[in-house]
Amino acid sequence: MTRTFNWKMVFRTQGALLGIESLFLLLPTAVALLSQEADAFAFGLSTAITALCGGIFLRIGRHASKRVTEREGYVIVALVWVIFSLFGMLPFYLSGAIPNFTDAFFETMSGFTTTGATILTNIESMSHATLFWRSLMQWLGGMGIIVLTVAILPMFGLGGMQLYSAEATGISYEKLSPRITDTAKRLWATYVLLTFIEAALLFLFGMGEFDALCHALSTISTGGFSTRNLSIAAYTSPAIHYTVAFFTLLGGVNFTLIILLFRGKPQRLLKDEETHWYLIAVGIATAILAVELFLQNFTHVGAGFENATAQSVSGWLPTLQAAEQSFRYAFFEVVCTMTSCGFGLGNYMEWKPVLWCLIFFLMFLGGCAGSTAGGIKWVRTIVFVKNALTELRQRVHPYAVFSVNISGKPLDRSGVQNVMAFLFFYVLFIIVGMIAFCALGVDFTEALGAAVSAIGNVGPALGEYGPAGNYSAFPMVGKWIYAFLMLVGRLELFTVLLLFSPTLWRK
Repeated sequence: MTRTFNWKMVFRTQGALLGIESLFLLLPTAVALLSQEADAFAFGLSTAITALCGGIFLRIGRHASKRVTEREGYVIVALVWVIFSLFGMLPFYLSGAIPNFTDAFFETMSGFTTTGATILTNIESMSHATLFWRSLMQWLGGMGIIVLTVAILPMFGLGGMQLYSAEATGISYEKLSPRITDTAKRLWATYVLLTFIEAALLFLFGMGEFDALCHALSTISTGGFSTRNLSIAAYTSPAIHYTVAFFTLLGGVNFTLIILLFRGKPQRLLKDEETHWYLIAVGIATAILAVELFLQNFTHVGAGFENATAQSVSGWLPTLQAAEQSFRYAFFEVVCTMTSCGFGLGNYMEWKPVLWCLIFFLMFLGGCAGSTAGGIKWVRTIVFVKNALTELRQRVHPYAVFSVNISGKPLDRSGVQNVMAFLFFYVLFIIVGMIAFCALGVDFTEALGAAVSAIGNVGPALGEYGPAGNYSAFPMVGKWIYAFLMLVGRLELFTVLLLFSPTLWRK
């Protein structure tokens, strides 16, 4: 027997969310007015349309029952990303900045899912309002629209654990307070604080005020949208490079642990096994990449995605400079790839194949659970590796009892099975996406890279769609498939898959 679905609450929630989106749309509208740009009307009209539709949805959902089960929670979470993207694309479409509907939706979905894949070929020709809205979309999507809603929507009589649990990333989530709204508020407060700290540092190191704010919004969210065609490579300051890399690295850490660090409990972060694996992996990958780049006598010439050239050097000072450059490029690319941040400092497709193969492998891993990063997440990788080793030990000692431990605590069998199921579907989506892209005429290597990049919310992929390219020439149907994979990856598969499960809709 099918339970009565609380559609009124779904409409009410989406209406409240559209109201929030319309408020955020006021910010780029103000930027357009202050900059006296022609798209101010388009942003204002988009704001009005979004607010009007939000009001209509709220009216449809009036007198809705406040009972929100997991089923309604999954539907709300999945729908909000689609609806936010449909209304968020309006400024691009109405202003003519992105006149193609498919491209406008692709760019917006890429923003809200913090993927960083773009169809724009000349980013610097875009208006300030357009560039700011691209970065702001990533910032909103980074911490998660639903986390925002459970911090704000209680004033509408909405929100709750069902929404937070459907949105929270990783195999588990942790509350900082008995009240879920307090947890969400603390997460967002930390998120805002880190954003403004980075913006201030970037400005201090020579980046303009507008660019500093936009890049800070895109960094802490591990999104990767830039205001420059050459991304971070447009800036020659090593201090800017290291600042962006550091805050990107921070974006890949569990934000709960960062909050506990600020509250005087550093031991939680220092003892967290997932964080250890994450940082060790960054260190090892950076060392491998840096050594190989140094051995190639790697030297960056100019600001941009120019070819790395060999340069004959003599003396210890030039050698130290080459070593520092090699380390900086390696660290930046490793962090931005592993955390699924789409920023670029160099074109890894022009490096030796072994290096871009390493970069491709890092696309799978992601950051920590509870972070803004995409990918598989390190906690699942740890469970997968430890479970495989446990199975080997079990073969040697068939009567012994072994368990998979995370940070010294045993994980029950259902948790291990959850990870195995997740990895199965993760690989399955990559294979299906790759086959679909190949069927549309995309080269095999580029199709594989695009599928991994989409599901992991990475952005840059391989070949033509690498860090020096964009997705403007990607097949039209392929863009819709890519957008769907971005959504599935952002919601960690199960939230979307469960919507197609008959069990969820039965009593």
